[in-house]
Amino acid sequence: MKNIFFIFLLLGIVTTSNAQTARIKGIVLDENKQPVEGVNVSIQNRSTTTNAYGFYALVIPANQKVVVVYSHVAFKNITATITLKSNEDYEFNPEIKSKEEQLGDVIVVSNKKRIQGITTISPEVIRKIPSANPGVESILKLMNGVTSHSELSSQYSVRGGNYDENLVYVNEVEVYRPFLIRSGQQEGLSFTNTDLVQNVDFSAGGFQAKYGDKLSSVLDITYKKPTKFGASLEASLLGANASVEGVSKNQKLSAIAGLRYRDNSLFVNSQQTETNYKPSFADFQTNITYYSSTKWQWNFLGNLSQNTYNYQPTTRQTNFGTVSEPIALLVYYEGQEKDKYTTYFGAIKSTYQASENNIYRFIASAYHTQEQEHFDIDASYYLGEVDTSLGSENFGNVNYSRGIGSQLTHARNNLDAVIVNAEVKGTNYIKEKKYQFDWGVKYTHESIRDRIVEWEVIDSAGFSLNNPILELPVNHQPYQPYTGPLVPYQNVRATNFVDINRFSGYAQVYSKYNIGEHQLFITAGLRAQQWLVSGDKITDAQSQTVISPRAQFTLKPNWEKDMLFRFSTGYYYQPPFYRELRAIDGVVLPNVKAQKSIHFLLGNDYGFKMWNRKFKFVSEAYYKTISDVNAYTLDNVRIRYQANNDTKAYAYGFDCRLNGEFVPGTESWFSFGYMKTEENQADKGYIARPTDQRLKFGILFQDYMPNIPSVKLYLNLVYNTGLPGGSPSYANVYDYQGRLRDYRRADVGFSYVFTEKNQERPQGHWLKKFKDLSLGLEVFNLFNNLNAITNTWVRDAYTKNQYAIPNYMTMRVFNIKLTARL
Repeated sequence: MKNIFFIFLLLGIVTTSNAQTARIKGIVLDENKQPVEGVNVSIQNRSTTTNAYGFYALVIPANQKVVVVYSHVAFKNITATITLKSNEDYEFNPEIKSKEEQLGDVIVVSNKKRIQGITTISPEVIRKIPSANPGVESILKLMNGVTSHSELSSQYSVRGGNYDENLVYVNEVEVYRPFLIRSGQQEGLSFTNTDLVQNVDFSAGGFQAKYGDKLSSVLDITYKKPTKFGASLEASLLGANASVEGVSKNQKLSAIAGLRYRDNSLFVNSQQTETNYKPSFADFQTNITYYSSTKWQWNFLGNLSQNTYNYQPTTRQTNFGTVSEPIALLVYYEGQEKDKYTTYFGAIKSTYQASENNIYRFIASAYHTQEQEHFDIDASYYLGEVDTSLGSENFGNVNYSRGIGSQLTHARNNLDAVIVNAEVKGTNYIKEKKYQFDWGVKYTHESIRDRIVEWEVIDSAGFSLNNPILELPVNHQPYQPYTGPLVPYQNVRATNFVDINRFSGYAQVYSKYNIGEHQLFITAGLRAQQWLVSGDKITDAQSQTVISPRAQFTLKPNWEKDMLFRFSTGYYYQPPFYRELRAIDGVVLPNVKAQKSIHFLLGNDYGFKMWNRKFKFVSEAYYKTISDVNAYTLDNVRIRYQANNDTKAYAYGFDCRLNGEFVPGTESWFSFGYMKTEENQADKGYIARPTDQRLKFGILFQDYMPNIPSVKLYLNLVYNTGLPGGSPSYANVYDYQGRLRDYRRADVGFSYVFTEKNQERPQGHWLKKFKDLSLGLEVFNLFNNLNAITNTWVRDAYTKNQYAIPNYMTMRVFNIKLTARL
């Protein structure tokens, strides 16, 4: 009886105690409406700190006035006097102002992210900067170590890696892209909807153990949790997108949704190939957040996307050669290509804050893609000399043919894939938050149903060319009759039903130490993954396991100069995804090993003042040694692997970026990179990898007219030296080590902002309703540079020559854009 009485007494005390308390929670924002990490939220005897998303929750006494203080070393303190009822759950989202004038709206780096070498990019600039393929990726291509040679593609390579080596997260959920995409103009839309984005973090290498198993980079995106009603609309000659956001009266339910439509006809029609092009790229996304209690938060992220690509080429003429011997390729096409990519994605995330120092997250997601790639295209070509006689009626046309031929390509490729994830993650603070311990376990099931049927037949002057890989009799036509079998130049046929089960987990600790007057920050962790491939006709699959230790060290000297030094190292494994398991002939090899890379990265972060304005110079040197490499060929954005792990490679380089207020009130940056990466296939010797990008220079520049500040200018400029490539499909890469021409591109945007002086307008003015209302003109490829993405190889049976004719990308294009935000 005493025990029962004691229990009831204890419950009564707890109930009474709870009845006398309430909770205040919310997100602390800066002047740019971005969340601020590390803000101390306190009352007299109790305090907490905002997390990486600016979120805080603090239990306070009920039925009395309480003064809540928000403080941060880089911002002015603010206070709020609040009186809450018992058990009341109140949301308050304060906006704090900087102690000094902020740099601008390009990069806002919190102390912790700066220590960990993570770059944070403002969504506002992502929306403003002109780009042929707008979105997060357009800004990434200007970042340190990031390169891309296709303005119509959202894919990018980082420090020698390929497109499949980059992690992308949205709300801590890994997202995927379609499997069958082979050219940038088929992609349409990237996954990320910038209208929904709240925060963008990027790491180009040496990233933490909490991020997944890829070799190159991490893009970590957080979608908005609205605090009030808002809406946006953007329309241009390339399409339109709209979004709406809101919150319930009790502040427990918030939602944001966006709809996008894209039409790349403007760009495709600027290419040298005349086409009938009818694309349709559209998607719908939503992010819904619900606070079921003071401790539980639920979130749903959903996406529905459909890309339809109908392409019917008609003619093409490309001039090349020299001034003394100009040559032209004239092609007449028959046939068409019909592709369709439909994806469904949904994720549920629940966050449970057990206490101020213990947070747990439960995540479940499903991704389903249905893809088809169907085409039959017959290309009849004429290769001849160009009439260069000024005044001639045939000036610029082909005088006579020196070679003729045809190429017939066929594909009936279909893929259906379902990827399901279930994950538990935790964050625990120890010893008054001196140590932060992060951990997680994850299960992934991948189910792939794939049929690939594609072939190519090449005829030159009536003579069919044999497959260069097969050991067939030598063709001496027309001098001797050919008696061997007639086979396609390329022929891939395979049907694969594959299931992959993966278990992965990580544990890492973040801590801070004082070394005299200096500060040392250490992040150390361990990842592990185990996987097994199964499916029809797969009988010899073996379970494989990899373990990846990683560590980061950051030293903040107690100097007058604002300077950080970082060193990162670790093992980075990339267990094979489906495309890495599929060999050149389309057959799945279940025992392909994980590629392994050891990273060494040394960086410096230096903040300084120039012209009485703030600037920052970030530099990094890196070296990566890579083993068990799965060598591949790159054709536009399509990657085909050899799936044999017989290659070793390395990459090293140096990147630097200077950003600051070159023009008062706006921020711009200049980036430069040098890199070299080579591979050795089966001990044949080192050659350049397909992503061997030696030099890269990028500029993001913002300006305005001093006398008319409502007129803004945005410049996006990239120069990359040429990549290796352009070799014929299925060719021996050791026989073709040429490079494509340098990539040079400048996109510029001019915008008139009608809401520039809204603060000076009287209340009730119709423009006061808008946060932003602007009309802009964009010029893509300002200098009309001819940039090549691949080569078309024309074979002449008589002269035994092969000609590499560049496939040029988009020419100069003009676009008009209207933007409105409430």
